[in-house]
Amino acid sequence: MEPLFLSAPGNVPVDALSPVTLAYVGDSVYELLVRTFTVAQGNVPAKELHRRSVALSNCAFQAKALRCVLEPLFTLEEADICRRGRNAHVGHVPKNAQVADYHAATALECLFGYLYLSGRQDRLAAFFEAVTDFAKGESSGNE
Repeated sequence: MEPLFLSAPGNVPVDALSPVTLAYVGDSVYELLVRTFTVAQGNVPAKELHRRSVALSNCAFQAKALRCVLEPLFTLEEADICRRGRNAHVGHVPKNAQVADYHAATALECLFGYLYLSGRQDRLAAFFEAVTDFAKGESSGNE
């Protein structure tokens, strides 16, 4: 399925935004992609949609996808954005999350926010496709 993107406003000073602000936007972009992907898999009850979405959205999965799949694909610019996101002071780590995983998930969301606000939907689509391909491999390995 081809991802559908709303166009970002062209006047956002992306380079001036903090990594936490980029992650704030990236979290919603990633979540919309996950939900669209999940719904495209077929009509199932809402509880199952939620379960599938959580499997792709939790910070442990995002951290693993970042390390195993996305990092080798990064340009130097993208690697720098992720580094900024990973090192950002987030203030609070949920009690059910590992600190390192939470920082890696913030890095992924920071990158998604940066790419979205920069109008780089081609890279967003490529990265999200890599994430979903990785998830399919992970789930088939667990069955």
